[in-house]
Amino acid sequence: MNPTVLTPADCARIAPALAGTRHPNVWVYRFTHPDPARHWILSIATHAEPGSQKLSLGGFRIAPRERTEQPGFDPDSEAIGLAIGMEEKIYWSRLLGIGGPLARRDMSRIVGGKCVLQPTDDARVGKPNDFALLDWAIECFRAFEQQAGVRLTTGQDLGHGLMSDGKTQSLDYLSSHFLGSVDADTSRPTAEGNYYVLKGMLSAAGVPLDRATVGLIGVGNIGQHVFDRIHADGSKVFAVELRDERRKHLNAAGATAWSPDRKMDLLRQPLDALVVNAAGGSLDEETVSACAANDRLSVVCGSENLVMTDARGEDRLRAAHKSYCPTELGGMMGYLTAVEEYLALVEGVPFKMDGILEAAKLLEPAVEKATAVQRKGNFAGTFEDAVHQVFAR
Repeated sequence: MNPTVLTPADCARIAPALAGTRHPNVWVYRFTHPDPARHWILSIATHAEPGSQKLSLGGFRIAPRERTEQPGFDPDSEAIGLAIGMEEKIYWSRLLGIGGPLARRDMSRIVGGKCVLQPTDDARVGKPNDFALLDWAIECFRAFEQQAGVRLTTGQDLGHGLMSDGKTQSLDYLSSHFLGSVDADTSRPTAEGNYYVLKGMLSAAGVPLDRATVGLIGVGNIGQHVFDRIHADGSKVFAVELRDERRKHLNAAGATAWSPDRKMDLLRQPLDALVVNAAGGSLDEETVSACAANDRLSVVCGSENLVMTDARGEDRLRAAHKSYCPTELGGMMGYLTAVEEYLALVEGVPFKMDGILEAAKLLEPAVEKATAVQRKGNFAGTFEDAVHQVFAR
């Protein structure tokens, strides 16, 4: 099984944004199923140099229809963009010194990566050919490790769930067949990271959660955890969510939940904060403009991947005196869970989720300090500038 290997120069042509990143060298190993009837493409992007034996971290995404049906969707480009975001998460955790004990010990050999699989509809999880799809992906994972000389670790991501036999979870199947596929529930620690980032940022803005009005875009596994936490604290919540049953649950719990076509209605509410955890692209130009125009809104955060459709959106929010915490920082706890579980498996020691949840608490004082610095400087610098001012040595 021989992949097509895209060099850093190839990747730079696909994703010009790489040139502006801290670590612009990315390799992509693209596997294409030989059967024309199974037009499956798996793109594995990694910041690890060939033969380095570095640990390439990033979820295994079976690209959902809302992504694959977008004009111009390309698994190589998607994997590169997500790998950039993962490398950013690793950067933030290094800078802030946050992580489980094994991850902190091995941080120097961890790099960002991502696996993006473009399936046919008959092979999506829950469909007749889902086992064949995952078996092929596992073969690709093994071939990647052998040919790239890189250790692959994948965690939870989009597109997974109950398989066609009605009893097997896709992540459990992967983890039982490939050591690098870990299946701890990353939604809870990621949500805890979201919660403490939100709490810290609002505190710096002088708004405790029991007096806050919070907008949620996306109330899936992560967003539901965030809702439960802030609802228990007494926050007033407005939300947009695709699934009707989840909206009914939110409304019954006391929130106001709308379908995604009502997003602009959400953004016209007197919000103190907006938390984004949908499938990607939530902070498009129209949304950023609405956030900038919302006089009360002071905080934008979350952990959504590929959230900003135009990188200039961050500057537009800053010009409107809104603190925007990069979603890579808000989402770091998911990757830290995956790497801690993997290293524990390799070393034969117990994996302890409690340590990850405790680590998430450190985000609150960190972002509170950074938000305070940004606000004191009248938003002359970015949130990233403020974090550096507080933590860089």
